[in-house]
Amino acid sequence: MAFKTIMVQLDVDAIAAPRISFAWDLAQRHEADLIGFCAAEAHFVMPTGTDDGAAAQAIWCQVEEIEGRLNCLKEEFLSTVNGSNRVSWRCEIGNPTQQLTLNARAADLIVTGSPKSDFIVDRHRAVDLGSLILSAGRPILVASETLAPIRAESVLIAWNDTREVRRAVIDAMPFLVNARDVVVAIADGGKLGCARESAADVTQFLAMHGVVARAEVMDARHDDPAEILLQMGQQMVADLIVLGGYGHSRMRELAFGGVTRSVLRAGSFHRLISN
Repeated sequence: MAFKTIMVQLDVDAIAAPRISFAWDLAQRHEADLIGFCAAEAHFVMPTGTDDGAAAQAIWCQVEEIEGRLNCLKEEFLSTVNGSNRVSWRCEIGNPTQQLTLNARAADLIVTGSPKSDFIVDRHRAVDLGSLILSAGRPILVASETLAPIRAESVLIAWNDTREVRRAVIDAMPFLVNARDVVVAIADGGKLGCARESAADVTQFLAMHGVVARAEVMDARHDDPAEILLQMGQQMVADLIVLGGYGHSRMRELAFGGVTRSVLRAGSFHRLISN
């Protein structure tokens, strides 16, 4: 597998150039096409006593503001990539997460930015990362806070033998085959023998695909598994963590498992997440 098309998601209210440059560098190194994407939707709560005409005017003003911002982002995107014929632009007036999920069908990989520490966003103007991970059907590359170019020379796989992580390993293969150091890390609080057997199977599977990997099984009976994995990532100077994203719905938000949530908060790493 190779990344043939990468889609970079931009926020309507945020500075776009650093994320565009990050995604364009990634696309060029993988000889992939790049799609720029942004969406936002008008939202108005009508105060008591406001007539329908005033409400409609307020909505229309929001739509005009969003359209103006989308046009500016398009110009910035095309300027940053120097008008390359390997890029294209998409924008929508609509819910950002839903529209990105719909358009994700056109790409092998979705690039987005690090979430806020509290995961609280304006869902009318920014993507809900939790919902995106669980609905896109594509791997999500969550860039580090610094948006430093991703080299993926040292990669940590946060392995726990779930469907989501198995999927993530396959999705990350374009990075793994070129990495110089790949660690299959398990922070296990149960039977370490079973964990070692699982890790051995994964390293053997990766070897069959041309990836040289080693296994690290760590005892997490008395420590936080997420902290153990992140410390391992720091020790090996990993710039990419591969993991599965899984959780359950709580009305309007997704509550992720502890490891997933902690790694998403670890903005010093690039993170590739699949579901």
